[in-house]
Amino acid sequence: MILSDSAPPVLHLAPRHFTTRLALLFSGPLLVNGFAMPFFPIWLATLHMSDPEIALILAVPMFLRVFTAPLAGVLADRMGERTRLLHVSAVLSLLTALALFVSDSFWFILVVYTLQGGVYSPYVPIVEAIALSGVRRWGFDYARMRLWGSIVFIVATMIGGELISLVGGSMVLPAMALSFAVMIGITFLAPKVGPPRRPSTLTSLAAPQPKALRRRDVQTLILGVGLVNGSHGMLFAFSALYWSKIGFTGTEIGLLWSAGVLAEIAMFVVAKPLLLRMSLWVMILSGAALAVGRWLLFPLDLGFGGYLALQTMHAFTYALMHTGLQNQLVRQVPEEQEAGAQGLYFFYTGLSTAVCTFISGYAYAWYGASGFYAMSAVAALGVSLIVAAWTMQRGPAMTRRAA
Repeated sequence: MILSDSAPPVLHLAPRHFTTRLALLFSGPLLVNGFAMPFFPIWLATLHMSDPEIALILAVPMFLRVFTAPLAGVLADRMGERTRLLHVSAVLSLLTALALFVSDSFWFILVVYTLQGGVYSPYVPIVEAIALSGVRRWGFDYARMRLWGSIVFIVATMIGGELISLVGGSMVLPAMALSFAVMIGITFLAPKVGPPRRPSTLTSLAAPQPKALRRRDVQTLILGVGLVNGSHGMLFAFSALYWSKIGFTGTEIGLLWSAGVLAEIAMFVVAKPLLLRMSLWVMILSGAALAVGRWLLFPLDLGFGGYLALQTMHAFTYALMHTGLQNQLVRQVPEEQEAGAQGLYFFYTGLSTAVCTFISGYAYAWYGASGFYAMSAVAALGVSLIVAAWTMQRGPAMTRRAA
């Protein structure tokens, strides 16, 4: 849960229908992702690309976003009115989606999809920044705005699953292009909130790290959680291909993806009462440890019901751990360094996900679903770093009590 801070009062009123307009802005990219995340790898497979080639096409844009998103954050903050860059990002994203119709060669798709990753990367962070401006200045409910994007993602995934069953992978590019066109239209509804009062999360990556973020315990904690997040890379890249291979229909694949998102939403809904009953370290470590088990179970012959249950673990392996980390950072990092902490989290998670996605191409090509054991090892490394961070923070606390 995100609450407004104690920023100085503003004289102007909030833009009209701010919450509704932000809900639509969040829905645009999640409409795209609802088609692209589960089914773009299936389209690549219809072009007879190898698993390492698919992984490379998916991973390279992730690497690029880690470095282009901070630059875009700097540019957006300096432009004053961030909605200008929002329009540019949406239009260029559509152009790259249309360019994918030109050729089905590996190198062409790699270059164009990488460009798409670069021009698409500023969109969500800018929308997040506008939403948080509304939270800080006028007290709007962030969760209410963000929730509708998740609902749109589920609807798009279910529609995509039906279309995959009916027409196959050929539906992916038209669905993506149409979604980007819708996204362009939505950008004209973006409320103008003026220049930011503090640097954005991504802008902070381009600045030297403040003292609190140089502490070994904080760095180790964020890196550990970033690795656990990154271990989901193989799920994002190859789960739909694997489920299709073992006979699941497009509708069933859509249901499996939707189950993970619904579980995530449910966890965020109950997060506030959980924070009153659970230690933050228990939240972080239990989510990370369950990720290890999730990837160990994935290669087993679980059937549709088993995989449905496994997908609901996303509530723990991402949402619970993420909630615990964010609240731990609130305790460990001063408010004026909040953007820097979030920027560091974005960097470690993005880089880990890109590396794991690249590795997963070879793991899946060589070992099939058993390649998820490699993701379990990555998550286990993340758990060990989280435990190390807990030990580092516990040591000084015990020293102070003894004194």
